[in-house]
Amino acid sequence: MNYRHAFHAGNFADCVKHAVLVWLLRAMGRKEKGFMVLDTHAGIGQYDLNSGPAARTGEWHGGIGRLMGRGDPALADYLGLVEQVGLYPGSPALVRAVLREQDRMVCCELHPEDAGVLRRLFRGDGQVAVHQRDAWEAVGAFLPPAERRGLVLIDPPYEAVDEFARVEEGLKLAHRRFGQGVLAAWYPVKARAQVRGLHDAMRASGVRDVVAVEVYVREPLDAARLNGCGLVVVNPPFGFERAMRIVLAALLAGLGTGEMGAGFNVVRLSDE
Repeated sequence: MNYRHAFHAGNFADCVKHAVLVWLLRAMGRKEKGFMVLDTHAGIGQYDLNSGPAARTGEWHGGIGRLMGRGDPALADYLGLVEQVGLYPGSPALVRAVLREQDRMVCCELHPEDAGVLRRLFRGDGQVAVHQRDAWEAVGAFLPPAERRGLVLIDPPYEAVDEFARVEEGLKLAHRRFGQGVLAAWYPVKARAQVRGLHDAMRASGVRDVVAVEVYVREPLDAARLNGCGLVVVNPPFGFERAMRIVLAALLAGLGTGEMGAGFNVVRLSDE
């Protein structure tokens, strides 16, 4: 409950997460049938980077501040949506900008003040429901969706010492309830051990068709720093791995500081 994403909005990890999210949403839209997006840790939806918490930390200068204005076609869709929304868009605002008439979104945010801001943002929007609710309860409550098509974004703050284990359990629960759904769970890379543990757990889980994508801005040697980030994606849409090699390379080119160990990975954790 102490974590407030506003301090970190638009940083390099946001850019990685959101560029991948936009690609997944566009892929979902290839089929005419509607889908539901469940955003488990929604935040306030959009952020002013020039005032308040984001301005105080200035993390966005090393993220979206480096990417805006780049002409790389692999990032054009994501960066175009950032410009379209105006304030830096969190995942709910990005999702809403992509939804078609037949699609909908369910946002869950436990922090009462942030949930209130999010409700005001989407007041009167019949395609968006906002709930002040625990994310892990939401996975059980809102899945499977009536549409039988959907994307679940799991994006916790990783403040709790057991957060990686909770993400693993959350992915497995979501898969049990919604086996055909696209599931995407973001994670930080500080040291390699926790990431290896998550990957090994997903390999051992029996969940099929799992891919991890990661970007490192430096070698993950100092566990006190955010050295990179990644997403575990279950049931990725067709073409995901090939497309991600292009998207992640573009992100690294824009975000990279030239530090030792910078790079990206696309790793298949289990076959289809």
